[in-house]
Amino acid sequence: MDCEAIDGIIKEAKHVAKNVDDKEVLDAALLASAQAVEHYEITRYGTLIAWAKELGYTAAVKPLEANLNEEYATDKTLTSLAEKRVNRLAAA
Repeated sequence: MDCEAIDGIIKEAKHVAKNVDDKEVLDAALLASAQAVEHYEITRYGTLIAWAKELGYTAAVKPLEANLNEEYATDKTLTSLAEKRVNRLAAA
């Protein structure tokens, strides 16, 4: 199933990739795009968990929470990369 929101984030990332020449700035911009995808996924999993709980689909909650935790972990890794190296290099 297509997702217009994710398609928009990807389209934006492709536009940035074509129009940013500085490698360090491009790395920071693409990392930000990856985080936008993670944040979108985090909101979706949070919503699905809330719905599953509300509708009594308790068997679905744990797998959804596992996915949500993976998204949080990925976002944390991307944030760490940005803060410790990528953003600093882009600003130089």
